[in-house]
Amino acid sequence: MPQLDTSTWFITIISMIITLFIMFQLKISKHYYYNNPEPLTTKLQKHSTPWETKWTKIYLPLSLPQR
Repeated sequence: MPQLDTSTWFITIISMIITLFIMFQLKISKHYYYNNPEPLTTKLQKHSTPWETKWTKIYLPLSLPQR
């Protein structure tokens, strides 16, 4: 059975790693990052719901009058 020739594996793996590194560097360098990110001011909106104008009371079992 012939022996597998592994003499070129090292240069193949190294060139693949270098190529991947260069490709990722080029891909990342195309992204635009903001220099000074600032939070956006958002306006609070008042939602009108029917239960806000009514007075409601929650009756718990312990707050009910005892018999």
